Amino acid sequence: MKTIEYPTRKQAVELLKRPVFNTDDIAARVRPVLSEVKEHGDQALIAFTERFDHARVANIAVSTKEIAKAGETIAPELKEAIEQARKNIERFHAAQKIAEMPVETAPGVICWRKSLPIRRVGLYVPGGSSPLFSTLLMLGVPAKIAGCEDIIVCSPPQKDGKIAPEVLYACDALGITKIYKAGGAQAVAAMAYGTKTIPAVDKIFGPGNQYVTAAKQIVSSEGIAIDLPAGPSEVMVIADQTARPAFVAADLLSQAEHGPDSQVVLITTSKTVFLEVQNEV
Repeated sequence: MKTIEYPTRKQAVELLKRPVFNTDDIAARVRPVLSEVKEHGDQALIAFTERFDHARVANIAVSTKEIAKAGETIAPELKEAIEQARKNIERFHAAQKIAEMPVETAPGVICWRKSLPIRRVGLYVPGGSSPLFSTLLMLGVPAKIAGCEDIIVCSPPQKDGKIAPEVLYACDALGITKIYKAGGAQAVAAMAYGTKTIPAVDKIFGPGNQYVTAAKQIVSSEGIAIDLPAGPSEVMVIADQTARPAFVAADLLSQAEHGPDSQVVLITTSKTVFLEVQNEV
């Protein structure tokens, strides 16, 4: 975290520059990963998990025992927060359901709009810098409300070879049981092409780092549906003496936690202090 008092306009422009990456270089690194998973499936996933996540996994699929045990390690306060978030998200998305409204555009010609669920969706939940169980809730709840028949979740394992208990607990709260220990571009490849353990999905959802984003864009160019190329995150908060520090911090951290390439800035008007939080969260 860096604090800069009374920055000049030139300094502010420099500090607010977005992180820029060589997209061609990233794509060149990602393509071999996609090809390897497409050709060798689970074997490639296990190898890439050890290489990139520094975790050894014997079974890619999370067992029901692992899901049940995750709840034992979660603090009651966090369980309550996850449940409250689930209810809030559910309430918001349930209101988006629209009843069919037939319209007779001409005598005997009736038109209407009907929303249908995607049969099988793949949800990518980041877990590199921190377990983003909030992402799981924001993706999983709408998928449940929409009536998706099959919901697949991929998330990178921690160094102990297990997915963060917070993510597993959130999955359990939503009734999602098809959870796999796979992260990064290799997880996108698994959901796009399918492996012996992970089935191919109809559409991939979820944010990630620049490698995940590149992987999603590449498989999209091959005809596999994705939501959008997300990230890196950035947010600016302008606050005065009436602002609640906890709320300001929450806004900043909720974006900064997405990865080292996220950029968050706080400008306090009362003291004209420029606060930058970048790449060090």
